[in-house]
Amino acid sequence: MASPIQIPNDAPFTAEQRAWLSDFLTQMLTLGGQPATPSGPAVPVTVLYASQTGTAEGLAKKLLKTLKKGNFAPEIHDVANYDCAKLSSEKNLLILTSTYGDGEPPDSATEFHAWLMSDAAPRLESLSYSVLALGDTSYPDFCKCGIEIDTRLESLGATCIYERVDVDVDPDAPYAIWSAGVIAALSPGGSGFPSNVEAESEPLPTGYSKTQPFPAAVLQNYNLNGSGDKQTHQIALSLEGSDLNYEVGDALGVFPLNPPDVVDEIIANLPFKPSDVPAPNGSEVSLRDALIHHYDIGSLNKSILQKWQARSGSPFLRSLVAADDKQAYDDFCWGRDLIDLVIDHPADFTDGEEFVSVLKKLQPRLYSIASSPRAHPGEVHLCVGVVRYESHGRKRGGICSTFLADRLSSENPPRIYVHSNKAFRLPADAATDVIMVGPGTGIAPFRAFLEDRKATAAPGRNWLFFGNPHSATDYLYQDELEALHADGVLNQLDLAWSRDQKEKLYVQHLMLQNGAELWNWLQNGAAFYVCGDASRMAKDVDQALLQIASEHGKLSADEAAAFISQLKKDKRYQRDVY
Repeated sequence: MASPIQIPNDAPFTAEQRAWLSDFLTQMLTLGGQPATPSGPAVPVTVLYASQTGTAEGLAKKLLKTLKKGNFAPEIHDVANYDCAKLSSEKNLLILTSTYGDGEPPDSATEFHAWLMSDAAPRLESLSYSVLALGDTSYPDFCKCGIEIDTRLESLGATCIYERVDVDVDPDAPYAIWSAGVIAALSPGGSGFPSNVEAESEPLPTGYSKTQPFPAAVLQNYNLNGSGDKQTHQIALSLEGSDLNYEVGDALGVFPLNPPDVVDEIIANLPFKPSDVPAPNGSEVSLRDALIHHYDIGSLNKSILQKWQARSGSPFLRSLVAADDKQAYDDFCWGRDLIDLVIDHPADFTDGEEFVSVLKKLQPRLYSIASSPRAHPGEVHLCVGVVRYESHGRKRGGICSTFLADRLSSENPPRIYVHSNKAFRLPADAATDVIMVGPGTGIAPFRAFLEDRKATAAPGRNWLFFGNPHSATDYLYQDELEALHADGVLNQLDLAWSRDQKEKLYVQHLMLQNGAELWNWLQNGAAFYVCGDASRMAKDVDQALLQIASEHGKLSADEAAAFISQLKKDKRYQRDVY
């Protein structure tokens, strides 16, 4: 049995309920346990998920499995395929949704979200619900989609049976608490908490995974860019001995290490003598090892600032927290790291344990895989843009990208796992034409797509839009792409060099220039893919697609929007954006 999961004293439970829930969660996570099945009619439960990269979908299916063990009659739906007319007749609704980009709903939830927020949504006084919102506090609009759905359901008269849980990247513990809470609330019998817990043993996961990442040998690591400051690294890693498998469209999770020189500077400016501290996994390690391997020192957010201010005499932080202004928080956090708080706004921590208690766990980064296993058996490739910049008088860099570019060694290999992304897959019918839009490092999955289409001799045509600032220095995979074009695997290659002429030229401009032909491909069943920046590029590409549908399809604005929505429902418009 694992160490008991501790339920915070400020959680909305009695002492007796907290004790039961701690036992329940410990057994659920380690032994696959479930609450004893109560008697009486089965409780109807509808589970809806809105997933961008597959995490919410995986948790929803896990929840479905748990509900089936109890006295529930559950059903599950991808929100993209859910009949909105059924919502007013639902009894119990559990929603799991991610947020991406600038606080947007996942692609699969765009239509449902718009409908729910509109005047067309019905009153829902007979509905009981709860929301699990997935997000990342390093983005300004943390869990915005889940928050909006929760707030809207409440305003329509629905009853929240268990308070929304907002997940900051790592879902395991928050999901366990939320799922146990909603199951208890849905269980018949007053308080909803079962009087006992039965556990059935299940085999623990084996093999390499997110919880046990694989230390991969580095086969290649070089800059794809020409002369200049820009760095985009082609990184090939060996999977030999891992038993890890992936499909094109999947992502690779990489656990980074923080830069030791920055960690040493942080420790040198702390008001206490370093000692061993608890790591997030429960082990005891030196403060230096904890800050290099286990805790996030590369980003700030509202939660950290609030905790830091409580221990700091900084008048500025006091006024910032008191004002509680989102824009002010965002402005302060931009371009600053933990080292800025340590030096500019010192706090009175008594020891290392108290210090790390305010920090977030260092999370893995997901990178779109840039290879096909058919073309590179036993290997996985990444295309990584190395982030370096200067702000507030200090040189800085992306934690994971600089780790991969600068700090890999035989003693510190990249620890990796495969993150399946079923929402970004090549068409099942290899004869389907494929249109790919991937500027910058957005080329990564499309290199994989093209390698796979070549290896399988797929008869469908392939069209790639790629862009970057300069042709001379930023033409990533130039030799490979031109060889594929010459061989006829890549039927059409359109290149946008934004800084090679007076007027900036981007991939969406080339789409519009080729609008008639692009529309013809779509009318003949082509699948459309986008990878890259979510905040600007993906939105501009979406608008270009709408314009093409209007101009060349002779559709009204509403008809064009409906056409694009149907492409998404049919999985002919898929996005891997970040």
